[in-house]
Amino acid sequence: MNAEQEALLADLRERARAFGRDAAPRVEGLSEDDAARKALALLAEANLLAWTVPGKDGGADARGLCAPDTVSVRALCTLRDELAWHSGMLDVMFVMQGLGSYPLARGGNAALRKEYLPSVARGRRMAAFALTEPDAGSSLADVATRAEKTARGWRINGSKTFISNAGLAEFYTVLARTSGAPGDGGDSLSMLFVPASARGLAIERFEVMAPHPIGEVRFSDVEVPAENLLGVDGKGLELALATLARFRTSVAAAANGFARRALDESKARLTARKQFGKPLSTFQALRFDIADMDVRLRASQLLVAEAAEAVDNGSKAAAEVARAKLFATENAGFVCDRAVQHFGGLGVKRGVIVERLYRDVRALRIYEGTSEIQKLVLAKELLEPPRG
Repeated sequence: MNAEQEALLADLRERARAFGRDAAPRVEGLSEDDAARKALALLAEANLLAWTVPGKDGGADARGLCAPDTVSVRALCTLRDELAWHSGMLDVMFVMQGLGSYPLARGGNAALRKEYLPSVARGRRMAAFALTEPDAGSSLADVATRAEKTARGWRINGSKTFISNAGLAEFYTVLARTSGAPGDGGDSLSMLFVPASARGLAIERFEVMAPHPIGEVRFSDVEVPAENLLGVDGKGLELALATLARFRTSVAAAANGFARRALDESKARLTARKQFGKPLSTFQALRFDIADMDVRLRASQLLVAEAAEAVDNGSKAAAEVARAKLFATENAGFVCDRAVQHFGGLGVKRGVIVERLYRDVRALRIYEGTSEIQKLVLAKELLEPPRG
C-alpha cells in the first residue's frame, strides 16, 4: 500500500471507533427490528455504508485500494473490526448492505444498478442475500428453489432460510435453479433480483442466539421481469461464490473485533477484581491466559490483513481467505470463552458484555462457509496442483 491508502484506512478506523462509541448505546435496549433500522440509519448518517458499494455505483472512492467496479476488502475489514468491537448489530447491518447488494453491482443491468445501489450506499434501501435453504447450506449445488422462464420473465417457487434482514429488506438477491435438478451442479443455477414487494413472497421470522434480524423467505409463484436476471443464466453460482469470496474475509475481521473487545474486558476485569487479597491479574495461570489470547488475536489480525490485501489486489487468494476465516472465527470463540471464565459467575449474566460477545461470535464459525468447509478449501489448495 502507498502512504495515501494507509492514511485512508487509518482514518476509516478512527471514524468507525468514534462512531461506535456514540452509536452503540443508541441501539442497545431496542427491539430487534428497531435496533436494526436504527443501526442502518446511524451508519448511513456517518456515511459508512458507502464502503459496501462500488465507487462507480455511488459508493465510496477507494483511492486505488481496489478496482472501481468492486468494493475494498481492506476497507470492509477495517470497518467491521471496529464496529464489531462496539456492537454486533452495527456490524451485521453494515455488512448486509454489501453482501445483499454485491450480486446486483456485479451482475445487474445499468438501470437496476442506478435505481438501487446509490440508495443502498445511503441506507435508504436495505438489502438481503438469499442463498441458504433447508437442504442446501454448504452445498449450494443442492439449491432447490426454482425459477422458470415465462413470457415476461421468471416465476420463482421455493424457500430460503437463515436469511439476514428477512422481513426488513427492500430487495433480495436470490440464487435459484433455472434448469436441472438439485445436485446437478452450478451450471443450472442463476441469480435473480427480487423486490420485497413482489406478490407471492412471504416471510417467517425466527430468533437466533444473538440479536439479528433473520428468518425464512418463501416464494410462491413470485414473478419478476426478465431484466431482473443478474449476470448470465446458468452462471448464478459463480456470482454467488464471487460475492462470498469478496466478503468472507470481513467475517474474520468481525471475529477479530469481537475477540479484541473480549480481551480488553478480560484485562480490565483481572486487574480490578481481587481474590485471596490480591488482584486476579497477579495469578500466573490467568496471566498465561492473557498472553495466549493476545498472541492468537495478533495472528488472526495478520492473517486477515494478508487475505484482504490479496483479494483487493486481484489474486485468487482462496488459501489466504480460508486460513483467515478459519483461524479468526475459531479463535474468537476461544478468546470469548476465556473472557467469560475470567468473569466467573458474572460472565454468564445476561447484559454483561462478555456474555453478549460469547453469543455474538458463535455463528461466525458457521455462516459464509463453516470451519469445516474452510479446511476443505485450504487442503485442496495445498494438496492439489493447479490446473493448466
